[in-house]
Amino acid sequence: MNLIIKKNIHLENSETKNFLADAYYNETDEKRPLIIFVHGYKGYKDWGAWGLMAEKFAEAGFFFVKFNFSHNGTTLEDPDNFADLEAFGNNNYSKELSDLGVVIDHFIQNPNVDPEKIILIGHSRGGGISIIKTFEDERINGLITLASVDTLDRFPKGDYFENWKKEGVYYALNGRTKQEMPHYYQFYEDYDQNIHRFDVERATEMVKAHMFIIHGTKDEAVDVKHAEHLHILNPNSEMLLIENANHTFGAKEPWTETELPKDLNTVIEMCIKFINDKMK
Repeated sequence: MNLIIKKNIHLENSETKNFLADAYYNETDEKRPLIIFVHGYKGYKDWGAWGLMAEKFAEAGFFFVKFNFSHNGTTLEDPDNFADLEAFGNNNYSKELSDLGVVIDHFIQNPNVDPEKIILIGHSRGGGISIIKTFEDERINGLITLASVDTLDRFPKGDYFENWKKEGVYYALNGRTKQEMPHYYQFYEDYDQNIHRFDVERATEMVKAHMFIIHGTKDEAVDVKHAEHLHILNPNSEMLLIENANHTFGAKEPWTETELPKDLNTVIEMCIKFINDKMK
């Protein structure tokens, strides 16, 4: 079958700003389940092995989409680097949920997509965003979290918070690029003004979609306890813990191999099985 890859599709969001998405699918007359991958903090659509992941899902019979949040720090001209730190600093959860809504609205209209089968796969912070969106949008009937957080309250505490409020900005070092990434205080203000909407725990309890929680036992960024907590909150969910897997399931940036890392390959295979089992 002929694999079609459409890169850097321009999407418009009047509430935020324009951003890019990629679509991967096999050429066929059949309508395919739509999978949308939601990247996390300091993430972007072309990070590491996400491209190989997209190909594997497409080859398994899905219409797979990955995208850059409008304020993740990348630009339309440079989607692989944090070239717009001002946008990064002005990101917030409202903007990310708005962008995700635009992605769903756009691709659900594609003639190759089955609008009755929409699945979100959220990594890390993108997992928390995906949980909230799944609760809010009844069109979504599959939810998979990869190394997801169980709360979006991941802000500085104590004196660090007071200093952030006073200064209006705090910086986080990107260990890979060595960039000082700004976070403006509006990020917290947006969270505080929408604190009930951004309650991941409540959304997890309430989601009606089929839910699959996947986490590595050696996750260095988001402790495996987050996955266990999500599973307790939603007893109907399924959970898979990958022994000794890290936060990105063996992937890194850049990923120069032609094969997927072993742990990420296992994750994808289990996701494919889960979706096929639940979406028949």
